[in-house]
Amino acid sequence: MYKTNRRPEIIHCHDWATGLVPPILWDIYEKLGWNNSRCVYTIHNNECQGLCGFGDKLLGMVGLDVKNYMTPDRMQDDTHKNCINMMKAGIVYSNFVTTVSPTYAGELKTAAGGRGLQTTLTKNGAKLGGVLNGIDYDTWNPRTDTKIAATYSVGDDFTEKYRNKAALREWLGLWDAWRPIISVVTRLTHQKGLDLIKHAIHASQTMDAQFVLLGSAPDPKVNNDFLALQHQLRDNHNVNLYIGYHEDLSHLIYAGSDMFLVPSLYEPCGLTQMISVRYGTVPIVRETGGLMDTVFDVENSGKGLSEANGFSFRDATAESLDYGLGRAVRMWFDNPEAFNRLARNGMRYDFSWRDPAVHYENIYNYIKA
Repeated sequence: MYKTNRRPEIIHCHDWATGLVPPILWDIYEKLGWNNSRCVYTIHNNECQGLCGFGDKLLGMVGLDVKNYMTPDRMQDDTHKNCINMMKAGIVYSNFVTTVSPTYAGELKTAAGGRGLQTTLTKNGAKLGGVLNGIDYDTWNPRTDTKIAATYSVGDDFTEKYRNKAALREWLGLWDAWRPIISVVTRLTHQKGLDLIKHAIHASQTMDAQFVLLGSAPDPKVNNDFLALQHQLRDNHNVNLYIGYHEDLSHLIYAGSDMFLVPSLYEPCGLTQMISVRYGTVPIVRETGGLMDTVFDVENSGKGLSEANGFSFRDATAESLDYGLGRAVRMWFDNPEAFNRLARNGMRYDFSWRDPAVHYENIYNYIKA
């Protein structure tokens, strides 16, 4: 870009892999005429921070002097003193730092959420803010989705949504019974609460519900663990575990399920709960990160039936999960009118990119001023 004589006003960097861009801009390119360029640095997930034990070589390769940067107030990792931390570099040298939800921004400044960066993020708190992610409302739209059995909208009586439920049961070989379908669509990683997902599979059976899982794991051991569970439950027509990924099936799960479970141990933003409410499928989530910014419990959020869109639970324990799951299933059986009210409330929320785009535009204008 420099050789083409372009001068960007804003450079927006994301996660550890781009963490060296802000100091390179400050140390090298500002002296070459890019003194009006500004950097925004977004942390999507701070689990990977780009720790490097051969910082002298790495910084030398990009034209930076390690003696100027291997200090506690710059790139030196707060825990591993012999390493540079590329995410820390992005935080320290950018003009503004964003995360993918307001609640996650607060969690990053705690010992549990900061993962070693909490001191740095607290010191830079004046330029830290959370902007909730959005989803593509053209791709995820029950009115126009060609991957589902029947299209529908918030104004319909949900007859067409129930056609999707029947189609989902037919696809996965579930019994046609008066039971709610609880679904999970996720990467099977530790972050997503694997033990809680397993517990929910079995708990759903004691609650007279059906359970659908679509997911796969990057770790072969985890994948094999769920494949073994799939084999164990192969004759149970109230459970289907699809280990892998199938784009068309994911759309039908969102449209055909009654409830959507997200029991993450931590969740910077989360997109699946946003998609589920878009399709009138009521989410049940753990109270963490972006899940707290998008799912509002019917009993505990203060919003009541007029604005609430789901259920939540606080702790990453089986007992706490049962509290959220049990309330959702009981409402489905005992008060279907209230349950459908939650579903319609969710469909009316706007989790598109419209509002986040405005927030980012405001941030860009703020740091340019």
